[in-house]
This record gives sequence, structure tokens and C-alpha cells, in this order.
Amino acid sequence: MNIAIVGTGYVGLVTGACFSEMGVNVTCIDIDRQKIDNLNNGIIPIYEPGLKELVCKNAAAGRLHFSTDLKDCLSGVEIIFSAVGTPPGKDGSADLSYVLDVARNIGQHINQYVLVVTKSTVPVGTAQKVKRTIQEELDKRNISIPFDVASNPEFLKEGAAIKDFMSPDRVVVGIESERAKELMDRLYKPFLINNYRIIFTDIPSAEMIKYAANAMLATRISFMNDIANLCELVGADVNMVRRGIGSDTRIGTKFLYPGCGYGGSCFPKDIKALIKTADGNGYQMQVLKAVETVNEKQKRILFDKLQKHYNGNLSGKTIAIWGLAFKPETDDVREAPSLVNINLLLEAGCAIRVYDPVAMNEAEKILGNNVTYCSDLYDAASDADAVMLFTEWKEFRLPSWNVLKKTMNYPLIIDGRNIYDKKELKENGFDYYRIG
Repeated sequence: MNIAIVGTGYVGLVTGACFSEMGVNVTCIDIDRQKIDNLNNGIIPIYEPGLKELVCKNAAAGRLHFSTDLKDCLSGVEIIFSAVGTPPGKDGSADLSYVLDVARNIGQHINQYVLVVTKSTVPVGTAQKVKRTIQEELDKRNISIPFDVASNPEFLKEGAAIKDFMSPDRVVVGIESERAKELMDRLYKPFLINNYRIIFTDIPSAEMIKYAANAMLATRISFMNDIANLCELVGADVNMVRRGIGSDTRIGTKFLYPGCGYGGSCFPKDIKALIKTADGNGYQMQVLKAVETVNEKQKRILFDKLQKHYNGNLSGKTIAIWGLAFKPETDDVREAPSLVNINLLLEAGCAIRVYDPVAMNEAEKILGNNVTYCSDLYDAASDADAVMLFTEWKEFRLPSWNVLKKTMNYPLIIDGRNIYDKKELKENGFDYYRIG
């Protein structure tokens, strides 16, 4: 089976690598010549555990190819995935310009039936816009070529994307025709031999499922952060509360961990886009607006705790930042709480020393020379007046408190992920603050 994937970002590259691992002949296409040249030389543009090995293996086996020209790759292709970016516009709505550019390119060059599948996260109704755009280009060429459109949203977790793709808990496919259904069924069958988990829906429902799933998870995070903040005020232990409600099978334990706010490429963007979709249809997503408000406030909670500890006087303080990525096992710093706090700290006159196992290069693109980049967690804590933890990387979980206390100017830990034991920190002579 031959497929093409337009877009070699996080979703497109993972999708292409995983399909090729199952024996599909895949061509990944991107207009960025440097990125394609790098991929052809085994240089991966993102950090994702296991991805580099998978890409190099299948490229060497001749199943995974990289190109800048969709036109040259269309011969024999049965399915084209569109996995280009849909960045938020100034008003929060999803920018579909790249998606529609792909559709125009397809309409200008196809010469046989093809199934066009939207893999990007897009608002309800996008597939129909794609369909109209392709048809308009075919009409300009004065030819009639059959094609179908479908929606196949991704549910990949950064840091576990390979596992999620190779062993999905479900595959959602929105289709309009039996031919499209048969093609997608054939493509995904190798992943689902032991447990058939394809959910076929109409296209608008498939487009909505992705947004609804992310909105629910984001809601759980903001809800738990709200509860954590209240626990702190009334003297309750949020970890005990979390265990108590998580044991209810109707609720479960996932996404009930309090922290310093969600970030990344999905939740913030998708919540904004869903709110704008509702606005455009005359409806107010009041719960999601509250979710977003709670999250924006939560992102600065560590700064507020630090400021309170030092009675509002942070000028001249040296602050160590442990973790820059929005979550472990990724170098993604988009919408990361760490960046919000670093900006607040800079405005307050602090000197900042940062360390992250993999996200330093990505962070440097944003932070420039405004902070000091350190070699490890102890280097970052050198002469620091506080350590602020934002990302629960494994190497941060069991530091040597004795070494750290000698390294720091003042023994203060502000834990944004509740990974440390309050009693242990107190016994080791640290002031300690957490969420809730």
C-alpha cells in the first residue's frame, strides 16, 4: 500500500514512521527543504523517545521516504494524509491556511482516485472545506477525478507517541463512502489484529471527538488545580483528596494530578479553537472558558508562592528552574508554565539558571541569552535562592538533599508537580512549597 503524508511535524513524522514499520510504503512531504534534507540524513527535528530509531530503520529498509514535492509522489498513492499545522489565530480560532493549501495542491495534481485524510486537529466542517477546495481545483482543470475525504484525528501523547500509535486504545475515522471505509480499514488492520478498535463515524463527529477528548482532559486538570488551591486554604491534603475521589470508578485517577498548569501544543490551542467554534455558532462554552481561566492563573502559581515567601522582594535573587518542557519525555516548550514564570521572574529582577534534560535548545530559541543554561540540576541550583520545579523528569525525583543544600544560597524548594515528600524536605532543613 502506498500513502503520502504532508507535513513532517510531530504528528506527520510519527504517523509516517509507524505506518512504514507495518510495511506500508510511505512518502513524507514538507515544503521545508532543510528539514527534508536533514531527515534524509537521519537528523530528526523533534525529540520523541524511539522516533529516531524507527525513522532510520524504515528509511534504510526503503519503506520511508522524504520529499518536498507532492506532485512527484502521487503516482500509485491511495491515501494522502494532511498533517500540517493549524496554529491559533489572534482570536484563538484555528488557522486552516496550511490545510487548505494542501487541498489546493492535491486538486491541482491528482490524476487518479485518492482518499484525502485530515490528520491535523481541525474544527468541525474542515473536511467539507477541503473537499470544496479540491473540487474547485479540479473544475479549473476541467477534468473529473473521483476522490473522497475523511477525518482521522490523532490521540498521541508526547513522550509516548510511538506506543500510542502502534497499540492504540481506539482509532477514530470519519468517512462518507464505503470505498473510504475499506481503505482505512485495510490500512489500520495490522495495528488492530488482536483487538479491533476502529470507530467509524460521520466526518463532523470525528472532527469533534478530538476536541471533546482534549477538552475533557483539560477540564479535569483545571478542576483538580482548583481543588488543590482550595485545599491549601482550608488545610486539606490534595494528594489524599485525589486518591479518595480517584478510587471512584466513575471518576478514575488519570489527569487528576494537581500542578502548575497544562501547556503543550494541544490543550491550549484546542480549548481556544473549540470556544471560538462555539462562539461562531452562537453558543457560549462556559465550562471551557472557566477551564482556560483557571489554567492561565495556575501557570503563575509558583511565582506567587516564591514572591510571598520573600515578601514581594525578588530583585537580585537567583532562581533555579528545573524543567522547561511542558511535560517529561519531550522537548516541547510551547505554552509551558516554565516560560510564563521565567518572564515573571525576569520582570521582578531575578537572575535565572535553567536546566532541562532535552528541551534546552528549544527553550533557547525563545529565551535567548536572558537566562543561564546549566549542565545539570546541581549546576542550576548553584548559589540559588530557590529551586522551582516545573517538569517531573525522572532525574529530578531523588536529588541529594545534602549536596543541594550546600550548593544553594538558601534551601527553598517550590514543587510544581508535587513529587517530593514534605516531611523529608523539612527533615533536611528545606523550606518547601507545593501545589495544594
